Amino acid sequence: MANPVSRKSNSPKSANITATISKIPLERRERRNGHRGGVLWFTGFSAAGKSTIANELEAALFKCGIQTFVLDGDRVRHGLCRDLGFSPDDRQENIRRVGEVAALFAQAGFICIAAFISPYRADRSLVRGMNDGNFFEVFVNAPLSVCEARDPKGLYVKARENKIKNFTGISAPYEAPEKPELELPTDLLSVQESVLKIVEFLRIEAD
Repeated sequence: MANPVSRKSNSPKSANITATISKIPLERRERRNGHRGGVLWFTGFSAAGKSTIANELEAALFKCGIQTFVLDGDRVRHGLCRDLGFSPDDRQENIRRVGEVAALFAQAGFICIAAFISPYRADRSLVRGMNDGNFFEVFVNAPLSVCEARDPKGLYVKARENKIKNFTGISAPYEAPEKPELELPTDLLSVQESVLKIVEFLRIEAD
């Protein structure tokens, strides 16, 4: 299903804005950190395991001396995106804002782990474009039936009872990635197995 959202312009409202260029190039930051910067973008249904895996991965990378940080839906919706709901327009704006923040982390030489349902391909493509080759889409792929059975926050039950509108997989669409850099079938893999697959992927990318 195509994204029903009419695309908004990414141009700033003011013409009197000049981009600031850092005196410290990314290459120097990466040399100091000892690794490349980039964005690992986790997408998938609610309860597929995105945030759980993201937080375990962050801990594993940090233990190895890697500069890393997790952005997820609950975190940004308590602050940066607290003014947004879950309509298609608000989802689009939520992902755009997160994409900009993730790109800033990557420019600072961090590995930013972004865990968001991000149901529309067009929005994920937009974020990929912000990151100039340092964006890696990770499809956290669990069948909807498995996610509903987990339902740790009781959201699917509320969505089935029509108490939550625009809920992905129930009353709103999800467009699965067509060519993700990595796919994690979390109905078959444990959290630690998923983390190990990502760590192995990052080693390959670093070579």
